[in-house]
Amino acid sequence: MNLVAAPARLSTADSTFEAEFKARLHWSADTDAAIEQRVADILADVKQRGDAAVLEYTARFDGLSAASVAGLELTQADFKAAFDAIPAAQRAALQAAAARIRSYHEAQKKASGESWSYRDEEGSLLGQKVTPLDRVGIYVPGGKAAYPSSLLMNAIPAHVAGVEEIIMVVPTPVRGSLATGGSGEQAASSKGERNELVLAAAYVAGVTRAFTIGGAQAVAALAYGTATIPAVDKITGPGNAYVAAAKRRVFGSVGIDMIAGPSEILVLADGSTPADWVAMDLFSQAEHDELAQSILLCPDAAYIDAVQAAINRLLPGMPRADIIAKSLTGRGALIQTRSMEEACAISNRIAPEHLEVSSRDPHKWEPLLKHAGAIFLGAYTSESLGDYCAGPNHVLPTSGTARFSSPLGVYDFQKRSSLIEVSAAGAQTLGKIAAELAYGEGLQAHAQAAEMRMKK
Repeated sequence: MNLVAAPARLSTADSTFEAEFKARLHWSADTDAAIEQRVADILADVKQRGDAAVLEYTARFDGLSAASVAGLELTQADFKAAFDAIPAAQRAALQAAAARIRSYHEAQKKASGESWSYRDEEGSLLGQKVTPLDRVGIYVPGGKAAYPSSLLMNAIPAHVAGVEEIIMVVPTPVRGSLATGGSGEQAASSKGERNELVLAAAYVAGVTRAFTIGGAQAVAALAYGTATIPAVDKITGPGNAYVAAAKRRVFGSVGIDMIAGPSEILVLADGSTPADWVAMDLFSQAEHDELAQSILLCPDAAYIDAVQAAINRLLPGMPRADIIAKSLTGRGALIQTRSMEEACAISNRIAPEHLEVSSRDPHKWEPLLKHAGAIFLGAYTSESLGDYCAGPNHVLPTSGTARFSSPLGVYDFQKRSSLIEVSAAGAQTLGKIAAELAYGEGLQAHAQAAEMRMKK
């Protein structure tokens, strides 16, 4: 069968560009009503019945039975055994990636995650106290595929932030289980065996405890706590529609990182990078799933032709060619712009998850780029390096939310408390201001509390 990947070919010079551009970008985050209702039922059940409900859903959806939830817990010995069992090359890669991720997030903590204070001219102390969350939960997908890189990107910044307990949940569904039900996790092709690379990553990243559960029931257990699984303060990590719906519903009881949409890549190219490189970069996101979006912005029509030719030539050799073809045809686009400046302006409208500036002089264009989850500068900076080992976090805002949100970081595992210590002299000055405003709001007790500290 001859696969065809036909991204939409658009030009900003065409009168129909705006309508076609908006249609190509459209993606609805609305969750199927049946999924929402099923998730609501699971959350309520786990909140009420705790461990018993978790066991029931894990057996029903993942085909994994245990006498108690304690029987679904992984131990530090499991992590160490997995680390020792994987090939030496994988051990080295995990450790190298973890070291770079840790180094980046330690720098991030120093830049923005430290407490500070100062005294004003009247001796009052004002400042901010930064403290880590006590306990966080990390969801690691384990159905269709295993993602040790996701575990590193979630656990390491939490560890750097100073979080004392990192609780991991990872489904290990048995082959042929009914995992397409309320859990939302697909049956694994590995006969339900635990993924050694994921457990080895847990060892490297410093995960405290881990349970082999997934889906909405895992999110519920983390949010509400059970007799065995402790309630956490925040839940991070990717998942499918069931997991996303569950995270959305428990937000408020706990914090969450974000509700992520399909993966995205936008390549800004001036035509100087080998076309094969750019085609493969577009593939790197398209291979995630059919809804992933890969877009090229370039002012050079001949170069766009070369990228399309590279797509046609390279696609048949890709193991996930069918998914790539559907993604590129359904949501991909090759857009000819009038200039690189216009390409930058369109990029800001898209606010992509991953933005590659594939140019001879990427630093010329970087100041024009305001909205992106991560910006990859230069032809040698493939997005995949950021996914695995460059250092910055790969958990990024999608679906245009980079306009107002940021990558996962140390700051997501910290909270800030204001520090205020007013001196006797400061109470005289601030008391007058506070009392005046409080009386204006009709809050006499507020005003008098300030006035009582003022000298008569």
